[in-house]
This record gives sequence, structure tokens and C-alpha cells, in this order.
Amino acid sequence: MRIGILGTGDVGKALGKGFLATGHQVMMGSRKAANEKAAAWVKQAEADKMGAGASAGTFADAVKFADLLVLATLWSGTGNALKLAGPENFAGKVVIDATNPLNFTSGRPPELSLGHTDSGGEQVQRWLPSALVVKAFNTVGNAQFFMPDFPGGPPDMFICGNNEAAKKTVTDILRSFGWPAIDIGGIEGARLLEPLCTLWVGYAMRYQSGNHAFKLLRK
Repeated sequence: MRIGILGTGDVGKALGKGFLATGHQVMMGSRKAANEKAAAWVKQAEADKMGAGASAGTFADAVKFADLLVLATLWSGTGNALKLAGPENFAGKVVIDATNPLNFTSGRPPELSLGHTDSGGEQVQRWLPSALVVKAFNTVGNAQFFMPDFPGGPPDMFICGNNEAAKKTVTDILRSFGWPAIDIGGIEGARLLEPLCTLWVGYAMRYQSGNHAFKLLRK
């Protein structure tokens, strides 16, 4: 598939690398076509012998290029990024929402900007009414996105979204990345998954480690 990634931070770069490693073409989008971080990511992909499928462009370029999108922006810039990309360009496309509406100004750990009766995932779906939004990759650090390796076996990735076919697509992607997926229902499930991110971050800050993830134990 052709994957468009909106965002040039560590989350976008790690996911982009995973998609390249599993045989997809990836365009990293940003506000300006000549973004230094995106260009550096493409150059690194070339150095890692994965560069044939890597490219960079604007947010709008990435959305028009892609069969599937990944939203990997800071929450404070997410709405503007989608506006620059053109919400109409997302029509009918699966959008993996990896964002978290975190507010780091009030202390440690961060607080949620949205919660209880709303979520970032639901807001993204409202911004992109014709897209198929699936929340995923928001409850673990980017170092573990691709082929997570833990002594207790692979952790679980919790996902949610309103479209069953879109969630099946994301589940297949997660499987190729080494993750079992647990579908918790509609996009309102992001009200649960985004607070789970604050638990992940709080633990990371307290113990100065990002080597942890969540797993649902079954009997």
C-alpha cells in the first residue's frame, strides 16, 4: 500500500520505518515540502537500504498520495495539519490516529486536554467526517512500534473505530508489525485508550524507562 504519514516526529518516523520494512511505500507529510526532518528521514531510509519507497511532501501531498493515512502530529497542531491537508482528501480512506491529547504544562504526569465525555479520537473523526478513523499505536512508546520484544511475549495493541473493515485493515497491519490487536469497539473507546497513554507516560517518567507495554491476560 501507499502510506501517508502526517507528522515528522519520532512517532511518524518510527511508524514510517515499520511500513517500509513491511514492503509499503511511504510519504512523510509536513507543513512545507522542504521540511528538514522529513528529508533527513528519507535520507536515513536510503542509508538503511529501504529508501526506494520513501518520499516526503506537504500534508496535502501525503494525503493525496496515500491509500492509508497515519496521523502522528502533536495534538496542539493536529487540527491545523488536517486543515492544511484538506479534509475532503481523506474521503473513504483509513486513518490511523496515533495522537494523544496531552497537556504537559500542569506537571507530571501530563493531563488530558479531552476526556470523560469526549476524546481526541472522536475529535479527529469529527474533523474528518468522511474518513475511517481507527485509534491505534497511542498506548506504547515509539521504540516498541515495530516487532516488540518482551520476555512475556508480545504485548497487545488496543484499537477502536466505527468501521469494521477499517479495523480489519489496521489489525492486519498490526499483525505484520508483530502486534496482536484487541478491538474495544467504536471510536468512543478512545476515551479509555487515551488515559491509558497517561499511565504509560507516568510510569516512564517515574522509572526513567520506555521499555514497557500493556497486555490483556486471558484464561
